[in-house]
Amino acid sequence: MSTTEVKERAELLKAQIDEKRLPRHIAIIMDGNGRWGERHGLSRIEGHKYAVEAIRRVVRTVDDLKIPFLTLFAFSTENVERPSEEVAEIFRLFDETVATEIPELKKRNARVIFSGELEMLPEKICEKFKRAEEETKSNLGLTLNLCVFYSGRSEILRAVEKIIGDIKSEKISPNGIDSVFFSRYFYHPELPDPDLLIRTSGEMRISNFLLWQIAYTELYFTETLWPDFDELELMKAIIEYQSRDRRFGRV
Repeated sequence: MSTTEVKERAELLKAQIDEKRLPRHIAIIMDGNGRWGERHGLSRIEGHKYAVEAIRRVVRTVDDLKIPFLTLFAFSTENVERPSEEVAEIFRLFDETVATEIPELKKRNARVIFSGELEMLPEKICEKFKRAEEETKSNLGLTLNLCVFYSGRSEILRAVEKIIGDIKSEKISPNGIDSVFFSRYFYHPELPDPDLLIRTSGEMRISNFLLWQIAYTELYFTETLWPDFDELELMKAIIEYQSRDRRFGRV
């Protein structure tokens, strides 16, 4: 499909979107990079390289739609068990992409934050992530939350450990701990729960992602592999989201 055709289809899809009912927060499990590479006669590592352009497209589209929060599952704690060459390439892409993309995100007035056990990253990359957060912390546009060395179960356990520590040190009382209070101990409690969770590549599971936060999130699964995911696919997901009746457990 040519660039002109993509733009024309994007305009048609955008016309179907109710701008008053957009999700405030979209979360995406970006899956299928390795398979995309293999299907195109390339290596799994090459698939990860093409994934970066898909991230650019989605960030640009989400920002253009004025959706305030986007969370991307970039690397799980389990991903470290992949072949060492693949993990090393992913880390190299982290290092390279943060350096090249921050100027564009600054132009868009976007804030970048990270969720996960960043101390497990190579020190140089960890420092770059922290610098990216610092350089964009005052920006008031899109908040881009990148989950790196992230585990939903670990985030919950980490919150429990912190609460226990604060109770022992008498910083807080064990009385009156509810779901709102509990969530204050997560990586970024200022983020609203996702309204829409998208997973690419045809896999239909959550894979330890935002387990607490997606209690009432609308789930959308697509066969599209992540490197092929574009503004058209994103708009299809939003249109599907807007077709649903969100009752949050109520009648």
